[in-house]
Amino acid sequence: MSNANDQTDVAAHSLVSDDMLIILPMRNMVLFPGTVFPAALQRELSIAAAKEAVRTTNKVGFLLQRDAEVSEPGTDDLYKVGTLASILRYVTTEDGRHHLVVQGERRFRVLDFQPGLPFRLARVEYLPEYPVVSSDIEARALNLKRLAAEAVELLPQSPAELAHAVQNIDSPAHLADLITSFLDISAQDKQRVLELTDLRARLDRVAELLSHRIEVMKLQRQIESNTREAIDDRQKEFVLREQMRQIQKQLGEGEESATNELKEVADAIDKAGMSPEALEQAKKELKRLQRMPDASGEYSMIRTWLDWMTQLPWSKTDDEAIDVIKARTVLDEDHYGLEKIKRRIVEYLAVRKLNPQGRSPILCFVGPPGVGKTSLGQSIARSMGLKFARASLGGLHDEAEIRGHRRTYIGALPGNIVQALRKVGTRNPVLMLDEIDKVGQGFHGDPAAALLEVLDPEQNNTFRDNYLGVDFDLSKVVFIATANQLDTIPGPLRDRMEIIELTGYTEDEKVAIAKRYLIKRQLTANGLPDDAVTIADEALHHIVRDYTREAGCRNLERTIGAVLRNVAVRIADGSIHHADINVDDLRTILGAARFENEVAMRTSVPGVATGLAWTPVGGDILFIEATRVPGNGRLILTGQLGDVMKESAQAALSLVKSQAESLDIDTTLFEKSDIHIHVPAGAIPKDGPSAGVSMYTALVSLLTNRTVFHDVAMTGEISLRGLVLPIGGVKEKSIAAHRAGIKRILLPARNRKDLEDVPDSVRNDIKFVFCERVEDVIREALGLKTVSELKRAS
Repeated sequence: MSNANDQTDVAAHSLVSDDMLIILPMRNMVLFPGTVFPAALQRELSIAAAKEAVRTTNKVGFLLQRDAEVSEPGTDDLYKVGTLASILRYVTTEDGRHHLVVQGERRFRVLDFQPGLPFRLARVEYLPEYPVVSSDIEARALNLKRLAAEAVELLPQSPAELAHAVQNIDSPAHLADLITSFLDISAQDKQRVLELTDLRARLDRVAELLSHRIEVMKLQRQIESNTREAIDDRQKEFVLREQMRQIQKQLGEGEESATNELKEVADAIDKAGMSPEALEQAKKELKRLQRMPDASGEYSMIRTWLDWMTQLPWSKTDDEAIDVIKARTVLDEDHYGLEKIKRRIVEYLAVRKLNPQGRSPILCFVGPPGVGKTSLGQSIARSMGLKFARASLGGLHDEAEIRGHRRTYIGALPGNIVQALRKVGTRNPVLMLDEIDKVGQGFHGDPAAALLEVLDPEQNNTFRDNYLGVDFDLSKVVFIATANQLDTIPGPLRDRMEIIELTGYTEDEKVAIAKRYLIKRQLTANGLPDDAVTIADEALHHIVRDYTREAGCRNLERTIGAVLRNVAVRIADGSIHHADINVDDLRTILGAARFENEVAMRTSVPGVATGLAWTPVGGDILFIEATRVPGNGRLILTGQLGDVMKESAQAALSLVKSQAESLDIDTTLFEKSDIHIHVPAGAIPKDGPSAGVSMYTALVSLLTNRTVFHDVAMTGEISLRGLVLPIGGVKEKSIAAHRAGIKRILLPARNRKDLEDVPDSVRNDIKFVFCERVEDVIREALGLKTVSELKRAS
């Protein structure tokens, strides 16, 4: 233990002595006195040495390695002459790298190395620098400055400050060291200059090296000049040959020299059936192409443009084979239910058959996801005997996606409309504009504004795509749009389309769709034969009711796929050959039911009413909860409610207060209590006036301590006079109530006309009660009659 301490003391003592120096070996770099040098440290010994020098504020010595490939050089691997340097800055970066900025001061020679230390330490002697001033030294220094000025002029983009700095150096020794540090020579050559202590010999050696570099740079400049002249000669030859070719062509002597490629382009232009304007422009561009060199950047741009022009269906149309009876059959084969929509599509096809030249309306299917909007467009195309194309507009925020980019830009392309027409190869396809409600708007323009021309039958016969630069006729295209909601479609664009709403399916319709389409599709997708699985009707009802509450059928198909994959595993391992899926098997395959009928549980206490809401993805039930806490008459609203819904709550409370005597409610409760109305699922924004009736009922239930009947749901707007006002979305709300097991729905009396849109299966299972005033609502929902009604009855 004492030996280790003794060694540490010796090391500490050695560091402060004048003849001991911390050594840093360097690869391929030589430091000269008077120069500032950045050094990157990677080896552990070098990092330890640098840290020790910084800690003890000592200077360091730099030695060049003889072999740069040696990672851990020994004493024999280092040159003996190096440069003493002071550390100006020590930096450790975020990625753990260590950097030094040092300034060289004087030469030294290593006498011997000190062993047994965590870094390299050597005993050195410093080499003297004698400021010899004589005429031959001055002459050598002036010659060196002249050579340096000549070298700086030969450097490409050389800074003027460099030549000025070299000329202002007074010390011949410093001049030789500085020029050597800048010279593009090997590290070994620089080391030889560093080892020259005789100033005359050093100046001569640097002048020799600099003269050699000057000759190399002159030769390099000459080679570059010769190469440039050769390129200019070839360019001149190319121009002359091109002129000669054009002269021969004008004389009729160069017909055979035209390339087959340009001949094919010319033939394609003649056969494309373009409009006169497009044909004139195409031939004009072809002439430019024939006079243009292949290597020109514009050549490929014009060639690509001509490809687009010749491949577009300018005059090619498919024959429409509209058979109304066949159309009905196709729609019934592809879609179950949707009778009103299918009737409108048949009307659309019948009118188009009788008046092919008429302006057909542009249909827009609006409905929640998974109800079959896109597949309806495919069915229309099949009914008409036309090709089907689809352009997805979801997320578009650049007008150029519709109108195309100008072809002067690199990578320019036509818009989605023209691209779709080129893909189908006909001028009259059924083109579906999918997700038109999700078109955005950015600083590149408004795509919805560009669609105004596309979807206007009076204008789209001269639609101009920016890339083509000529008019293209879109009047023969059968446009069909799809959307999930209408609110986000701009008014002018919505006005150009006929809106056809597709609502959600009932439970019976979903079961029928599953039996007719989904099971067969999933059997094929999972590699199962048609007779491998039988799913009972009751099991399908349970899947719809307890596992996939949705407006459409996408989750239903995924869940059926999960059931069939379970069967596929058992058939693949040979354990079974056929499976019958019943209700009891669902829990084993799919786990516990994801949904349950919570209406009875939620309405089992006073102050809770079941409302009905419309959402962009179908109808839904909405629980309105009210409670009373000690306070001073405030109304507290929670549940992410919009302004309209907040106003409905305030109106409901005011109406209850005005009817307190008639409802036999103690009016002092309003003064001593705060009323809190909450709509659960607080993370979901909710708005609209149709919850007014539900809020009024929840408040009456709370203040009269009566529970709302658990099988009743309601919707409607209220006025301060107690009238029940009409609302929208009756069909969607009714389907949602049916899905939740509701048996009675309270509707505004003025919505009686909307009942014909409700599916028969829903009308048969649910009793609809129409209410004129709020007294009708609380009588049906709470079994409560007002005081005035009781007096009249008595």
